Amino acid sequence: MDIATVTVWIKITVFFYLLTVLAIVDIIRKDFGTIGKKALWGLIAVVPFIGWLVYLIFGFRKGKKPGADDPSTNSDR
Repeated sequence: MDIATVTVWIKITVFFYLLTVLAIVDIIRKDFGTIGKKALWGLIAVVPFIGWLVYLIFGFRKGKKPGADDPSTNSDR
Protein backbone atom coordinates (compact mmCIF):
# COMPACT_ATOMS: atom_id res chain seq x y z
CA MET A 1 0.00 0.00 0.00
CA ASP A 2 1.35 3.37 -0.92
CA ILE A 3 0.96 6.56 1.12
CA ALA A 4 -1.88 7.91 -1.06
CA THR A 5 -4.00 4.83 -0.41
CA VAL A 6 -3.34 5.02 3.32
CA THR A 7 -4.28 8.71 3.32
CA VAL A 8 -7.58 7.97 1.58
CA TRP A 9 -8.41 5.24 4.10
CA ILE A 10 -7.60 7.55 7.00
CA LYS A 11 -9.88 10.26 5.58
CA ILE A 12 -12.73 7.78 5.11
CA THR A 13 -12.26 6.45 8.63
CA VAL A 14 -12.26 9.95 10.15
CA PHE A 15 -15.38 10.86 8.15
CA PHE A 16 -17.34 7.86 9.43
CA TYR A 17 -16.01 8.37 12.97
CA LEU A 18 -17.19 11.99 13.03
CA LEU A 19 -20.64 11.04 11.74
CA THR A 20 -20.90 8.38 14.44
CA VAL A 21 -19.85 10.88 17.12
CA LEU A 22 -22.43 13.40 15.88
CA ALA A 23 -25.17 10.75 16.02
CA ILE A 24 -24.18 9.77 19.57
CA VAL A 25 -24.11 13.39 20.72
CA ASP A 26 -27.57 13.89 19.24
CA ILE A 27 -28.85 10.79 21.02
CA ILE A 28 -27.42 12.00 24.33
CA ARG A 29 -29.12 15.39 23.98
CA LYS A 30 -32.58 14.03 23.09
CA ASP A 31 -35.33 12.36 25.11
CA PHE A 32 -36.68 9.16 23.57
CA GLY A 33 -39.29 8.45 26.23
CA THR A 34 -37.45 5.64 27.99
CA ILE A 35 -33.83 4.94 28.77
CA GLY A 36 -34.19 1.63 26.93
CA LYS A 37 -35.08 3.35 23.66
CA LYS A 38 -32.22 5.78 24.10
CA ALA A 39 -29.81 2.89 24.75
CA LEU A 40 -31.10 1.03 21.71
CA TRP A 41 -30.52 4.02 19.44
CA GLY A 42 -27.07 4.43 20.98
CA LEU A 43 -26.22 0.81 20.18
CA ILE A 44 -27.52 1.21 16.64
CA ALA A 45 -25.47 4.38 16.13
CA VAL A 46 -22.18 2.71 17.05
CA VAL A 47 -22.51 -0.03 14.44
CA PRO A 48 -19.51 0.58 12.18
CA PHE A 49 -20.12 2.47 8.92
CA ILE A 50 -23.92 2.23 8.77
CA GLY A 51 -25.15 2.83 12.32
CA TRP A 52 -25.18 6.61 12.00
CA LEU A 53 -27.06 6.33 8.71
CA VAL A 54 -29.74 4.06 10.20
CA TYR A 55 -30.12 6.51 13.10
CA LEU A 56 -30.33 9.46 10.72
CA ILE A 57 -33.03 7.83 8.58
CA PHE A 58 -35.16 6.18 11.29
CA GLY A 59 -34.31 7.60 14.71
CA PHE A 60 -33.39 11.26 14.24
CA ARG A 61 -36.99 12.50 14.39
CA LYS A 62 -38.06 10.05 17.13
CA GLY A 63 -36.39 11.89 19.98
CA LYS A 64 -37.37 15.28 21.33
CA LYS A 65 -35.11 17.93 22.71
CA PRO A 66 -35.86 18.46 26.39
CA GLY A 67 -38.05 21.51 26.94
CA ALA A 68 -39.21 21.66 23.32
CA ASP A 69 -42.86 21.31 24.39
CA ASP A 70 -42.50 23.58 27.40
CA PRO A 71 -44.02 27.00 26.56
CA SER A 72 -42.12 28.67 29.44
CA THR A 73 -38.86 28.11 27.55
CA ASN A 74 -40.19 29.63 24.35
CA SER A 75 -38.35 32.85 23.57
CA ASP A 76 -40.92 34.08 21.00
CA ARG A 77 -42.92 36.07 23.57
